[in-house]
Amino acid sequence: MANKDTYNADSITVLEGLEAVRKRPGMYIGGVSAQGLNHLVYEIVDNAVDEHLAGYCTHVEVTLEVDGSVTVKDNGRGIPVDRHQKGVSAERVIFTTLHAGGKFDNSSYKTSGGLHGVGSSVVNALSVSMEVEVSKNGYVHYDSYERGVPVTELKNGLLPKKGKTEETGTRIHFMPDKEIFGKSKMNAAAIQSRLHETAYLNPGLEIVFTNHREGEETQVTYYETEGIQAYIKELNQGKTPVHDVVYLKGSSEGIEVEAAFQFVDTFEEKILGYCNNIYTSEGGTHITGFKTRFTQVINSYARELGILKEKDANFTGVDTRCGMTAILAIKHPDPMFEGQTKTKLGSADAAKAANQVTGEQLELYFDKNLETLKLVIGCAEKSAKIRKAEEKTRANLLSKPKFSFESNGKLANCESRDASKCEIFIVEGDSAGGSARNARDRKYQAILPIRGKILNVEKASMDKVLANAEIKTMVQAFGCGFSEGYGNDFDISKLRYDKIVIMTDADVDGAHISTLLLTFFYRFMPELISEGHVYLAMPPLYKVVPKRGEGEYLYDDAALERYRKKHSSNNFTLQRYKGLGEMDADQLWETTLNPETRCMKRVEIEDGRMADMMTEILMGSNVDSRREFIHDHASEAELDV
Repeated sequence: MANKDTYNADSITVLEGLEAVRKRPGMYIGGVSAQGLNHLVYEIVDNAVDEHLAGYCTHVEVTLEVDGSVTVKDNGRGIPVDRHQKGVSAERVIFTTLHAGGKFDNSSYKTSGGLHGVGSSVVNALSVSMEVEVSKNGYVHYDSYERGVPVTELKNGLLPKKGKTEETGTRIHFMPDKEIFGKSKMNAAAIQSRLHETAYLNPGLEIVFTNHREGEETQVTYYETEGIQAYIKELNQGKTPVHDVVYLKGSSEGIEVEAAFQFVDTFEEKILGYCNNIYTSEGGTHITGFKTRFTQVINSYARELGILKEKDANFTGVDTRCGMTAILAIKHPDPMFEGQTKTKLGSADAAKAANQVTGEQLELYFDKNLETLKLVIGCAEKSAKIRKAEEKTRANLLSKPKFSFESNGKLANCESRDASKCEIFIVEGDSAGGSARNARDRKYQAILPIRGKILNVEKASMDKVLANAEIKTMVQAFGCGFSEGYGNDFDISKLRYDKIVIMTDADVDGAHISTLLLTFFYRFMPELISEGHVYLAMPPLYKVVPKRGEGEYLYDDAALERYRKKHSSNNFTLQRYKGLGEMDADQLWETTLNPETRCMKRVEIEDGRMADMMTEILMGSNVDSRREFIHDHASEAELDV
């Protein structure tokens, strides 16, 4: 223990300039995985989109280079290059100073997605190299950096000029620093999804995405003249629409509100919220305002038309939105987000604006489109009837006498009741379950065997989901309820285990079981994933035992190939594990259960829209959509041969 007398002024470390970003990158970009890498691209692209929102940029190019670097180019006004009051070019100030930029000056940007003004400087700090070219005032101005430190010499505080040009705009080329991100690789599909999303939200903005990475060569252009109405149509592909897309637009106290929705023949609710082009995956006040007023309007019309009688209770909010696909996009001059990655909007005035515009524009629309109104109310009626019929089934599942671990034959529970330390392993089959029971740490590790493949909840009706024995056991064991279209009984604070670990065989069947479980969690207990409680165990595929020395576990075929290159096949024996049940208790503990030696993957969702779409395509009932996806992506499959 350090001597308390040594804690003095000398103990306080001050990180100058961008040092803090390199020291704690997760504070600024959410992490150093592929998600964090992608965030670097988004920060630069958001700056270009802000130029579009200001009325100056119409074209953006995003290129993933073959060496892993990225280039983003736009035809906006170009970053200011004149001398700042600090004595150097404004461009240099922007790329080397946190919270510096035109987004703090309301005369430069009315609305902006780059709320904190740290985007460019953070990307610079986390890049081993960065080059900036600004086309402005008839010249191409140039600057360069290494790990956030300028390496281009200024002349009288101004950037050197590379040549003349008649164009305007900014070109930024950066190479993410491997010291920060390790072996992480940008997710090209997620970047494409985000760029397409941006095009939907900004009609008139053309975005060209090019991927030069080896084996991924592609180029695609996004240009969506119908905006979020086209976005709704894409989200509802493969479903039967109840009516045409409804589009609403208005403003309140300087906040612009744009919404589009369409009901389809499903019982899901899908509402995507955006603020200044930033996807708010956790919702926020704008979504609350929209939902609240929508429910009020539908109930008001239902009573006015006599569909709801005086004795009838109002439709619930879930009733009125059951089957709805909606997009709500607002432009806010000074939004308040929660966290640098802006996943939730907290501005109180956004709720008021969304509520007011939704109410006014819905009434104008429904007064002129009575048939559409009746179809929407019809969806609420249908939802209410099903909800009431299923409330008894739900109550039977969630309101049983207190769940007894000791009386449940499937669950081998742990001794501790401290949820922060406890783990539950969902294991495939009785054989593996028996091995896991013997191998585990009984104090903190619970084992829940499941038989075969659980129900695919993406295809099943609610009554089948609620009646499924394996699902009921999981719901009761976790202790936090579950949520779905007709209500929300989920309470994450009641979760009995900090880690929920899916532990299946390392084969195709095991992968399928994992997928079915993840689909269930994603649809009925999404907070388990969003708050980082769901993991995939990584049992080894092989064990190699050399003639001399200790054995070694190998977790995939690539590891085996690397081992074979370094060792002669005559000098070791190879054991392949076909299933977890083949391991003895010591082996299972050492490789899969022991927190000190095991390998696990935490399940995360980077792009909520893409995750939702992929779950629907791959696990849903639309065979044509699944066949088309498999055909288009067959070349990317890794075959187990």
